[in-house]
Order: sequence, then C-alpha cells, then structure tokens
Amino acid sequence: MKNFVVKTIANAAALAVAVWLIDKITLSGDSTGKEIGTLILVALIFGVVNSLVKPLVQLLSLPLLILTLGLFTLVVNALMLLLTSWLADVVDLSFHVEGFWTAVLGGLVVSVVSWALNVVLPDGD
Repeated sequence: MKNFVVKTIANAAALAVAVWLIDKITLSGDSTGKEIGTLILVALIFGVVNSLVKPLVQLLSLPLLILTLGLFTLVVNALMLLLTSWLADVVDLSFHVEGFWTAVLGGLVVSVVSWALNVVLPDGD
C-alpha cells in the first residue's frame, strides 16, 4: 500500500511538472485544493493506464520497439498520456493534452521526472 501511495504521488508530481512546463497540457480548477485533488485523480488514472494498457501496447509494438532501438517508447508514452487525457475528460476532470506532439513532449517530461522521483523516494519493499 505504501508503494502504491508513493508511486501515485510521484506520478502526480511528474504530471504537475508537465503541466507547469508545457503550455498545451492544462489543468484547471477553482482553487489550489481542487487542482491538487484533480491532479491526484489524474495520477491514479495515469497509473491504471500504465499498469493495464501500456504492457499490452508494448507487446503489440515489440517489432517497432526493436526496430527503433526503443525510441518508439516515446510514442507509446505519448499515447498513454493522450489516453489519460481522454479518460479524464470522460470522468469530467479538467486535465487536457492538446495534440500528439504535445503528448510526446509531455510523456518525455513525465518519464524523466518520474524516474528522478523514484530514485529519490523510498521504495515500499
């Protein structure tokens, strides 16, 4: 349970950095508390997407991953961010990623920040 909470907080922080750095990734709310709540809910959706959908997409795109020496992972990460944006819209959360190239850049930012936070934060094992 502790590991789940740490990973969710790391995802929320990584998404917050992406929202802060990239103009076309937006998160809105009436107050700071609502924005933080929305960010945590979006991080939960992002975690579910990454744990359920991403392995299947990576398996199906394995030939492209091998052919591009792993660079296709950027496209997969962008697709996961776009799917998260779509699901957030379905459940009426104010998180939006505008366009594929914005998602590629956002996926890169989220990956780097998540990696850095997972190095620093304690592991739940």
